Amino acid sequence: MLDIKDFSIFENQVSFDFKGLLIKILSYWKWFLVSLIITFTIAYQTNIRKEKIYEMGTLISIKEENNPLFTSNTSLTFNWGGVSDQMQTISTTLQSRSHNELVVDQLQYYIDYLQQEKYNMVDAYGAVPFYVTIDKKKGQLAGNLISITFLSESEYQIKIPFAANSASLITYSDNSYSETAVAAGDFVKKYKVGQQVSLPFLNWKLEIKDNPGFYKGNEYFVRFNDFNGAVGRYRGVNVIPDEKGASILTLKLQGTNKARMVEYLNATVNMLIKRQLDSKNRFATNTIAFIDSTLVAMESQLKTAGDELKSFKKDKDVINLEDGGTKFSEKILEYDVEKDAITRKITYYNSLKAYLKNSVDYSKLPAPSVAGIEDPNIVANISKLISLSTQRSEMAYTVKSDKIFRDFDNQMEAVKSVLLENIASAKSALQFDLGLINSKINQVESNIKKLPDDQQELVKIKRKYDLSDNIYSTFLQKRSEADIVKAANLSDIHFIDPAKDVGGGLIGPKTSVNYVSALFLGILIPLSFVLVLFFINNSIQKAEDVNRQTQIPVIGVVGLYKEKGELAVFDKPKSALSEAFRAIRSSLQFLYKKQIGEGGKTLMITSSISGEGKTFCSINIATVFALSEKKTVIVGLDLRKPKLAEEFELSNEIGVVNYLIKQKSLSEIVNKTKIPCLDVILSGPVPPNPSELIIGEAMADLIADLKKEYDYIILDTPPVGLVSDSLELVQYADVTLYIVRQNVTKKEMIPLLNNRVKRGEMTNVSIILNGFENKAKYGYGYGYGNYSNGYHEEEKPKGVLAKIIEKIRKA
Repeated sequence: MLDIKDFSIFENQVSFDFKGLLIKILSYWKWFLVSLIITFTIAYQTNIRKEKIYEMGTLISIKEENNPLFTSNTSLTFNWGGVSDQMQTISTTLQSRSHNELVVDQLQYYIDYLQQEKYNMVDAYGAVPFYVTIDKKKGQLAGNLISITFLSESEYQIKIPFAANSASLITYSDNSYSETAVAAGDFVKKYKVGQQVSLPFLNWKLEIKDNPGFYKGNEYFVRFNDFNGAVGRYRGVNVIPDEKGASILTLKLQGTNKARMVEYLNATVNMLIKRQLDSKNRFATNTIAFIDSTLVAMESQLKTAGDELKSFKKDKDVINLEDGGTKFSEKILEYDVEKDAITRKITYYNSLKAYLKNSVDYSKLPAPSVAGIEDPNIVANISKLISLSTQRSEMAYTVKSDKIFRDFDNQMEAVKSVLLENIASAKSALQFDLGLINSKINQVESNIKKLPDDQQELVKIKRKYDLSDNIYSTFLQKRSEADIVKAANLSDIHFIDPAKDVGGGLIGPKTSVNYVSALFLGILIPLSFVLVLFFINNSIQKAEDVNRQTQIPVIGVVGLYKEKGELAVFDKPKSALSEAFRAIRSSLQFLYKKQIGEGGKTLMITSSISGEGKTFCSINIATVFALSEKKTVIVGLDLRKPKLAEEFELSNEIGVVNYLIKQKSLSEIVNKTKIPCLDVILSGPVPPNPSELIIGEAMADLIADLKKEYDYIILDTPPVGLVSDSLELVQYADVTLYIVRQNVTKKEMIPLLNNRVKRGEMTNVSIILNGFENKAKYGYGYGYGNYSNGYHEEEKPKGVLAKIIEKIRKA
């Protein structure tokens, strides 16, 4: 007999079962297959439905271009910073809101041209055969799709679905929104190509492009988007400095429509060139504007003086009059021109001083050359002040850092301070020169007063005319100079490679990434579920799970029986399942050899809970003994929940209970079965006191009588984990078999069994693992594999219909 002292009991051992986890994972291979099919299907559908994403680019260079007509004496100078400063300025400008607003407005990229394809609506810009010209001062339907169907080459139909009784309008002249009343439902109307459409919610003229191709019967869509939203999309242009060239920038833009991106990239660079050149020419532009306004006034003065001179010469001997005052006229003209030059300089300085003190925008300052000022310090400082003011205004929409603005303000304040000092010193010198020239003029005027009255009057009128004519000619010369300098200015920005669609540029969707993700998710999702099942599943899975928690021997592993009924050995004596029970029989005979005693051998079969297969194992162990021509009897002692009767197709009216209450004799309760040498004693009617009956003397008499009649007595008892009946029957058992079942018996039941054995409540215990199914199998359920070929009956695989019928039957 196996003694408790022969083994030690190990509980709560921690050992991760990698093999068990792998088997568990492989057992759910169908889940992985289904999951992979689903994820790859989703990835495929996603790939075919996604619009293609392209990336287009252009390459520009920044090279500081000096005006070829610029000399050290030219006052119309401009400095936009060095190349390094321009690189940062240009990068910031290209992504600025103000710059992109100009480009979007120029290209009207707030209008979408769309076409319905198989899976989605696509941007058809450049591919549609038409364009619309809108009235920016009138409202356009905001956000709604406007269907355009060409009924013929010259007629089209508009269709707009209105969901409510009002519609939102956007006016692009000021980007304002408003509402207008509409009739709910579909608005449908026909128009001629080129006809002005004037509706409360739509104001446009549709024109056909050159070479439009075939478009009759085709449907297109137009949508008016929010202006600021459209600008925001294009502010994402990627500006990348070239690593090899310090003055080279690459512009890249991503989107679904290559034609739209190519046009935008080229337009944004052209707009940048125009703005930079306009900024470069601002000094000259301001000067020309100042000269033009002065010329208008001078032209009026010159005409008045000319008319006065002509009127005076009428009916007079002009030749004699001029002879007397010519030398004085030439002298005083020389002094007047010199005085005018000094006066203009002083006036310019006074205006400049007032402008510097009262204004914050210095971008409109005229060039000092208009006043004949050539002081290099003043010219350079005014140029620098205009440049700083222009850059500050450019950055107002793109830079949010107060520090940068403070730096600009500090620089401009420093330049202003220097300019004010320059102005003060220059004015002092000019006031001195003005005093000298005034004294010279006074001397000449005193000499003129000695002439006759007519000569004095002629000198006076001619003096006024000659001065106006001289000043007018001077300003015309300076304006011509300013025009030439302006025309000769060159932009610092040049195209190296304009954007162009050469057939490439595809960057998405990343179909391979989607498929890799599908593979990853297709494995991860079922794997996660299997891992959860594995770690939360606390039931016995295989013999190793039992061996980890106890040293009670496992003397047999019984595979899962999927057929109807419990007579597995009798129905299929050559099956692998039958061989498993024969192996258990051999192990039991080895255990019985250690027993000392006469008569039949008793075998008690119990388990932890109901449903672990006690009755199934009892019947089939008894069957293998009976088939070996040993007289065997099964005694149904599960008085609370009897099952033997239905398996042998008997009536449970008479059984052990009748014997224990002395109603029937042994011979009256014994039932023959269709299996030779195998009898069965049913439990009989369910008693109110099963435990009391079992511990009575009648039970001992029953076992004693059975030992005289039979070679093997199989006691089918109730679960030891639920009721105490089995513990009362241990005294009659030579060997106790404890049934554990895969996926049914909990692991914590094994320590309870250990405790019962340790306390002596159960003796000579062995364990049978029942219902075992290795789902990662290659042969039969409990692992003989292909090595079993030829030794066992081969079970034909069931068809799908048979499996469905079996599941319905079980349900």
